[in-house]
Amino acid sequence: MNVELLAAGTRSPDWVTKGVSEYQKRLPREWSFQLKEIPVAKRHKGEPVGIQKKAEGEKMLALLKPDSRLIALDSRGSNWSTEKLAQNFGQWQHDYRYVYFMVGGPDGLADKCLEVANDTWSLSRLTFPHFVVRILLAEQFYRAWAILNNHPYHK
Repeated sequence: MNVELLAAGTRSPDWVTKGVSEYQKRLPREWSFQLKEIPVAKRHKGEPVGIQKKAEGEKMLALLKPDSRLIALDSRGSNWSTEKLAQNFGQWQHDYRYVYFMVGGPDGLADKCLEVANDTWSLSRLTFPHFVVRILLAEQFYRAWAILNNHPYHK
């Protein structure tokens, strides 16, 4: 299974890069987790926010490959437990070659991204920094693998 996190924002702090890398190393070869950073569109004073969000969304959508499942992260999305996420991955690995997660920039995801997504997922009612979400998703992907493979990591 190929999972890619498409995230607006570049220049992750070193601790984020190390955190994501740690979970990537733990995964078996057949479960790939990749992070693709999309540059945040420049903000200009007085310009509507929607213009930047649209530009970021177009860059994300251009990276999608056929035969894929797309999950948008948004506070208005469904809440999934870790077990539900693992169950979803268990199904997706049979149905799709690629699974994409999208995380928007400072102003969220473009409307088009939310419209074309197969699912919209809310990690929590809390607001997280975008860089923290990267580590959180990498860990949850590893945990889902652990659940599906009866690995003791998930207790």
